[in-house]
Amino acid sequence: MGYKCVYFLCLIIVANLAFSQQNSVFNNHSFQPFDRYVYNADNRFHTSIKPYNMIDVAKIVSFDTLFMCNTGNKYADYILNKDIFSFSKGNFNFSINPACNFEYSQDLDDTVNGWTNTRGLIIESDITNKVHVFTAFYETQSRFRDYRNDRIEELGQRTIPGQSRAKPFGDDNQADDYAFADAYISFNPDSIFGFQFGHGKHFIGDGYRSLLLSDNAMNYPYFKITTNIWNIQYVNMWSQQYYVDFPHAPNSRYPKKWNVMHYLDWSVTKWFNIGIFETIIWQNEDSSGVYRGFEFNYLNPVIFLRPVEFSVGSPDNVLMGLTGKVTLWKNHVFYGQLAIDEFKISEMKARNGWWGNKYALQAGYKTFDIAGVKHLDFQTEVNYVRPFMYSHFTYSQQYGHALQSMAHPRGSNFYESVSFIKYNYKRLFIEAKYLYLVHGQDTVGSNFGNNIFKLYTTRSQEYNNKTGKSAIENIVQYKDITVSYLVHPPSNTTISAGISNRSAISELNSKQQMMYFIALRSSLQNFYYDF
Repeated sequence: MGYKCVYFLCLIIVANLAFSQQNSVFNNHSFQPFDRYVYNADNRFHTSIKPYNMIDVAKIVSFDTLFMCNTGNKYADYILNKDIFSFSKGNFNFSINPACNFEYSQDLDDTVNGWTNTRGLIIESDITNKVHVFTAFYETQSRFRDYRNDRIEELGQRTIPGQSRAKPFGDDNQADDYAFADAYISFNPDSIFGFQFGHGKHFIGDGYRSLLLSDNAMNYPYFKITTNIWNIQYVNMWSQQYYVDFPHAPNSRYPKKWNVMHYLDWSVTKWFNIGIFETIIWQNEDSSGVYRGFEFNYLNPVIFLRPVEFSVGSPDNVLMGLTGKVTLWKNHVFYGQLAIDEFKISEMKARNGWWGNKYALQAGYKTFDIAGVKHLDFQTEVNYVRPFMYSHFTYSQQYGHALQSMAHPRGSNFYESVSFIKYNYKRLFIEAKYLYLVHGQDTVGSNFGNNIFKLYTTRSQEYNNKTGKSAIENIVQYKDITVSYLVHPPSNTTISAGISNRSAISELNSKQQMMYFIALRSSLQNFYYDF
């Protein structure tokens, strides 16, 4: 019952604060219309903290300027421009919009098609211009007939990437039934502090991937404080996740764990940002089943966490990192991340592949308006994650949630390159993607540090752990072209069609798939299927 008391306390605190704060609905990587404006060096915007606060975005670019079209018909306006249902009176605003994902997909070598059927609602409200409330719910049935089904089986517990556990749907053994919920309530007492209590996901970094905190895993409850002082934005977040224990008793809840995160982003100059990240994960109950609950030593929002963690004699999992961004000639952005789990300098110097040297690196580049072509953009990045990164010696403290990584969807022991070319004309979006990934695959009887949910005490070897290597080396190439038309901006609903090719080659198996899809969907989240 301890976590319920903390949630209730947070709700009481924020319910007495004021001013609205709205998260951007354009969180999907394929639809980021604000990036070219917020990344401009003339605007000291803290781009590494997502989702964006639309109040801050509105100071730079108007949403209406980007997407509103003149229909001359009030009924067409509701379909193409406005909320489907809205009510305003005085300082009270309320809106409802539908959300959906009706997708048909087909593997060209398969006679059976895949499909997704999602129905949902998005409800928002501003009260006295001081409180913003958002809630959304999605009910989904789907059948994956391609490599995505392989990944679902690999994750276990019928876990849908980025969403939740599923139950069988109908008589089809490959059809799933699952739900997805997202909600928050936000307040700002002034221009300095922002408070948000909700159930969702977050992202730290300027890249397509984040090696510190990504939106890969399913939603989780959190309480977040955002502080803006001078050219610094500081984020504190306390959240709760769950983990799958082994063995797991039937018809029982999964055990919980806690997470506290600090992230400071400093705009040193208009063209240079640097960020400092730290997080600690601890279990709700210790190894003997004794209840521990929320650790109040981690409640201080301005203290360095590592000394506190050490002082209480805890074996909690600590992850630290740095981010950086350099913007040259206004729209050429170079960015990167360093994440450190643990390491020994002597072992690093020895260059012997010691398992305990656990770190991750990212280097990337993005630019806008290539060769003077307006809205033609390019992005490329490289990610390198050492074996056993994000893992731990207890199931309760891996850096994951519900069998999904809180960082990169591939886990660890891999390197990859991923690149995009994008073009946007008014409401038309075109994106081409190429990914090259090399990862060392763990098997039932081995642990070479790819699966972060395996205890690192079960490692197959002490030394000679090379990134991307294991008993089974996998090389994945993923190519994708997608064309989308934005139909309804308030819900980011698009008509999309695309074709993708994925090849996975290893010593044991080689598999290549070509597939196409067509969809009407509300692209409010990132669901990473390029793994």
